[in-house]
Amino acid sequence: MKMILLGPPGCGKGTHGKRISSRYDIPIISTGDIIRVAVSSGSALGEQVKGYMASGNLVPDDIVIALVKDRLTQDDCKNGFIFDGFPRTVPQAEAIDAMGICVDMVLSIELPDQVIVNRVTSRRVCPSCSAGYDVNDNPSRDGVTCDMCGATLIQREDDKAEIVENRLKVYHEKTAPLVAYYEEQGLLHPHRSETGYRLYSIDDICNLNVIRALRELDMPLSEIRAYLDRRSPGELVELLERRVVRWRGES
Repeated sequence: MKMILLGPPGCGKGTHGKRISSRYDIPIISTGDIIRVAVSSGSALGEQVKGYMASGNLVPDDIVIALVKDRLTQDDCKNGFIFDGFPRTVPQAEAIDAMGICVDMVLSIELPDQVIVNRVTSRRVCPSCSAGYDVNDNPSRDGVTCDMCGATLIQREDDKAEIVENRLKVYHEKTAPLVAYYEEQGLLHPHRSETGYRLYSIDDICNLNVIRALRELDMPLSEIRAYLDRRSPGELVELLERRVVRWRGES
């Protein structure tokens, strides 16, 4: 299963990704994590990336693509992966196509901007052990220091209001067009919420199983989506039997 999680910064892609990753035993490829590793390395490339992050601007495509290509060579990606934060632009999506990667589906998580600003700006992180907190929903015991190690909590630069608002502006200008790009390919599965606190349900996870099974039998996504709209178990069995016969080359 090769999946893309699409949505603005702070919409909950990481939370959804962890649940799906656990179900399918495939890694989450987070460009945010890859980029932060590059920044912490202190390399010349890391310093370049740091400048873009501090201003809330997107890291240039050529740098991101190079980092992602390197990550995909690792053994844990052989059975699939979940892209979180990549692609961010249509050229990056085209780069995925050029790499010969056949994406199975794109989950688009959509939230109001103000919900995202409120959520992201309430984050706090421990600079020592990386434990995460939320000043509204999951504060530390004293609201100042880490419960795990006692270090003073900080707010990351890219979690400050002015940076978040600029990131959302950049998202709407450069990343939102990906919705149309993947919708045209029949890969888009939108997930809309006013609060963002709904996780994918068991039914959603079952749908992913159905999609993966039918995709492995080369069933067109348009037919898969039509089945999911009708949700007929009997029809699913019939479809699977028919596709298996065709796939095996039997009459």
